[in-house]
Amino acid sequence: MEKIRVLVIDDHPLFRQGLRDVLRSESDVDLVGEGSNGQEALELSRQHKPDAILLDINLPGLNGLQVTRQLRSERSTAAVIVLTAYDDVEQVLHAFRAGASAYCPKDVTPHKLIQVLRQVVQGHYIIGDQVFDHEGLQVWLEKGVEKAGRPYVDEEREAFSPLSPREMEILEYVTRGLSNKEIAYSLGISHQTVKNHMTAILQKLDVEDRTQAAVYALRHGWVRLQDSQSSKEPKLKP
Repeated sequence: MEKIRVLVIDDHPLFRQGLRDVLRSESDVDLVGEGSNGQEALELSRQHKPDAILLDINLPGLNGLQVTRQLRSERSTAAVIVLTAYDDVEQVLHAFRAGASAYCPKDVTPHKLIQVLRQVVQGHYIIGDQVFDHEGLQVWLEKGVEKAGRPYVDEEREAFSPLSPREMEILEYVTRGLSNKEIAYSLGISHQTVKNHMTAILQKLDVEDRTQAAVYALRHGWVRLQDSQSSKEPKLKP
């Protein structure tokens, strides 16, 4: 019997140990690697080519949504199971927009997690107790976006569109309290380019200003508050 090759990515050693124990108790599962941040997730995925990845959202460096989006852009076939403490409908919509196959709260039971794992490697999508094929997932997403009070498509832009790597990078600087001018200096880009990215970020998150965008990112675990607080602000040239 061919085993399900699984990668675990979470920065909490105790939680990883728990997942390790669960996975190793199953005869049809093979734990091929573990990582603690987003960059390791990408590197280990490229190295081991797992069938599934158990992935936290709130990670150092690249967050879980960024990792998922990058894996999909690289045409990785690994099914991503998002495991997170940030459990709300908007977060679910963002996760599936990025390319996730399942979304589970971190208090999921071991039995349920293994069930989800076996289902996603067969091509199914799992949200709570609901199992979808690709078409069913799209219908669920449309209804979810509607319930969230957002148009599914607005001026050729889908609601809950994933932020680009640059947009996510700028959003992280915003959570540190940096101005557009300071962000432009840090990234070596023009002030107008930063403003353009900020406009796109506000539209995608459906918020009115940069403060709301920063709160949104922190509330959903996209940016780690401790990292933002400890980061040094750039010194602008006079």
